[in-house]
Amino acid sequence: MSEEKKDEITEENENDSVGEVSENAEESKNRINKKLIFAFAGMGAVIVGLVIALIVVATSGKDESSSKSDSKPAESSVVTTADSENEDEEESSEAEKEEDSEPEEDDSSEEEEDEKAEGFVVSYSGDNTWQDGDKIMTGMEIGITNNSDEAVKEWKLELEIEELKSCEGWNGTFKTKGNKLTITNAEYNGEITKGGSVSVGCNIGTGVKLNVKSAKLNGKDCTVKKGKTAQNNNNNNNNNNDKKTSSADVKELLERTSKAKQGDDWLHTDGNRILDKNNKEVWITGVNWFGYNTGTNTFDGLWNSELTTSVKAIADHGFNLIRVPISAELINQWADGEYPQANYNNAYNEELNAMNSLEIFEYFLKLAEENGLKVMPDIHSAETNASGHTVNLWYTDKVTVKDYYHALEWIADRYKDNDTIIAYDLKNEPHGKPNEGGAAAIWNDSKDANNWKYVAETAAKKVLAKNPNVLIMVEGIEIYPKNIKNNSDYSSADSNDYYFNWWGGNLRGVKDYPIDLGKYQDKLVYSPHDYGPTVYQQPWFEGDYTYKSLMKDCWKDNWFYIQEQDIAPLLIGEWGGFMTEPNLTWMTHMRKLIKDNHVNHTFWCFNANSGDTGGLVLDDFTTWDEEKYEFVKEVLWQESGRFVGLDHAIPLGDNGITLSKAKGL
Repeated sequence: MSEEKKDEITEENENDSVGEVSENAEESKNRINKKLIFAFAGMGAVIVGLVIALIVVATSGKDESSSKSDSKPAESSVVTTADSENEDEEESSEAEKEEDSEPEEDDSSEEEEDEKAEGFVVSYSGDNTWQDGDKIMTGMEIGITNNSDEAVKEWKLELEIEELKSCEGWNGTFKTKGNKLTITNAEYNGEITKGGSVSVGCNIGTGVKLNVKSAKLNGKDCTVKKGKTAQNNNNNNNNNNDKKTSSADVKELLERTSKAKQGDDWLHTDGNRILDKNNKEVWITGVNWFGYNTGTNTFDGLWNSELTTSVKAIADHGFNLIRVPISAELINQWADGEYPQANYNNAYNEELNAMNSLEIFEYFLKLAEENGLKVMPDIHSAETNASGHTVNLWYTDKVTVKDYYHALEWIADRYKDNDTIIAYDLKNEPHGKPNEGGAAAIWNDSKDANNWKYVAETAAKKVLAKNPNVLIMVEGIEIYPKNIKNNSDYSSADSNDYYFNWWGGNLRGVKDYPIDLGKYQDKLVYSPHDYGPTVYQQPWFEGDYTYKSLMKDCWKDNWFYIQEQDIAPLLIGEWGGFMTEPNLTWMTHMRKLIKDNHVNHTFWCFNANSGDTGGLVLDDFTTWDEEKYEFVKEVLWQESGRFVGLDHAIPLGDNGITLSKAKGL
């Protein structure tokens, strides 16, 4: 599921406060004649004047730099009602002005401490919590930084955690015994270079608030830090400054292929079908590839593989679109001219070494276009964090609602003339449970800040104002009232009053409150997510479940009715898992639903490092899992044994055809 259906949450950016400078002048009268006193006094006045001038310059410089970081005022994380769209766009209220005037703290000193600490530093964070029976569940991220004198080839991390009860993790093997959590590396992240770092994540259950009491790596005591976690930065990036590609080469590398015809690939909808410019029905059969949301700041797996060959392999295997999970925070950093370092193996990807992270993304878009692939960015999380998708809503204390809207507007505007990007998934898996109140995503006709239906309409209109040609994917939520008339405000905290489904998979609200995009209604696609019992043992998996029972107990009332009733097209944004029981039975039934009804979908996922589903490639991110691929291949769009792309001019990979040559569904 979203990097294993898990993410982490917020930490605030902090700014250094500017201290005051004071000076005291004293006169010395010990055996100095008046002439010398006047002379010294004159010199002192000159010196004091110079010092004051320097202080003014230095202070104004600090004020100027701090004003840049304060340019986006923080919003409260709990809001009862959202203003109208126009009011949302206003820059500040009195409360915001007060917040903006408050100095924020800076976490740079903490990072410097981590760098200075000798040996191994284990950092962890876990602000996103929820109750599960007697357990406090936390979306936890753990970073390991190697400040020792030698690289680590394989590692075992042992954590002592207060009242540990359970743990399910990713990017490693997790085992619990008493209060001890042991994590061993996966094949792809076993090496931690000198000065490098790796990160892992988990959903952890404890009897008290998460508290890591001690840590050992390969038997050696570690420094434990709570707060900002170290991200993956471990893939020969010490050499990233050795840029073998010139800026002139980068400009040439980013030039789009002359084979492409711009603007002829935009899609629209009619009833439950997606159509091209000639009203030919198309079938989006894509794949997910995450990393831009995790802190890697590019695709995960490039520590073992090449970007160019990976993109080509996806096209050659017949997937016609790549859904790209990305954070709103990263997009806004790009918009502000900040380019967090992309972490990849620079020996394998030499052409990327002169590119910043935004240029690498745009190089990916060029490669996708050259291979006949289309792209759908997915705002997977507000903040850049491998556990960011576990956050219920589309905003946090650090990334505000306005920041979320801004990210979508900026990326839509930047690529409005590039029909490689043909759709936007507005937000991955809004969710939340009844007892979480205003912190849970709801779906009704209000303007409440946590009303996903209202926010999705607002976000869609902002995107379409920048580019009216793209498709808009709207996911569901987690809960929906069984009696919407009596509980339309979601005031009941009783779970028995709600229907539950997978995060993002509950679209029952469309029946009562459909998304309204006005004149752009033919750009709307609903996008549920669905998983099998290895991800979570849902009630509909009890006993000997069948295709018919899944349809009756889950699919139909949650989202399939939208296709059946010709309301709008569906695109199942995430489905997938291990090719073993009990998951394989569910996978087979889901494949049948997709195949029989030509439901659009993006398979989860390409990545080998998806802990609760596995990937289409093995740990080297190059070798394909042929058994899983052959299974998924049955629901890739094909005609006469050739894969069908969504580009009218460029065929899909080496084994595909253009949309112009396809007959259509």
